[in-house]
Amino acid sequence: MQNVTNFETLKSVSQTETHKVLRNTYMLLGLTLAFSAITAGMSMAMGLGQVAGLVMSLIAMGLIWFVLPKTANSANGLLVVFAFTGLIGAGLGPILNHYLKMANGGALIMQALGGTAAVFIGLSAYVLTTRKNFSFLSGFVAAGLVLMLAACVFLLAASAFGYQFSTMSLVLSAGIVLLMSALILYQTSEIIHGGETNYIMATTSLFLSIVNLFTSLLHLLGFANDD
Repeated sequence: MQNVTNFETLKSVSQTETHKVLRNTYMLLGLTLAFSAITAGMSMAMGLGQVAGLVMSLIAMGLIWFVLPKTANSANGLLVVFAFTGLIGAGLGPILNHYLKMANGGALIMQALGGTAAVFIGLSAYVLTTRKNFSFLSGFVAAGLVLMLAACVFLLAASAFGYQFSTMSLVLSAGIVLLMSALILYQTSEIIHGGETNYIMATTSLFLSIVNLFTSLLHLLGFANDD
């Protein structure tokens, strides 16, 4: 009987911790998305160029690769997350200005935002309501991220030498949409099943998924608009 009681107690504590991580993750995610929107607006108003935006994005990635892992379990981790998301937002400014110059550019951005919100909310709600375990996606997500980075580096290098691969770029954007959708399923599942106990790391992962999902949808919509 004592063992059963202990098991129930541990289970209750585990569920409480899971709910706490989930709550903190979504709270921090909302704050960081709002902050990145502000920095994106500032970047757009200042008219920052593509090179400046790329540099900010690279600095941001450096923060989560080299700094965040060392600070994720302390209050400094929050500062790193806001610095990261602020830089990502500022880096989006030149991209958004580029699309605003297109016909119906404002509508395209709103469509991409709406599509991103619908995908994120829909997938998150599905995992939270069904409580299905998507840990089996870990291998697919890891391999997909490696391929995505390799393809992005290739396209950037080709662009620097004056080569354009429009079809490959579109295929990559479509692939990123699928990959980020899988990552949202996987990360949300990890939180509710106790695989992810650090809300700062969970927020960073979901934030990146949302941003990449948004930019990929925007690219696809922009290409369709050109046609």
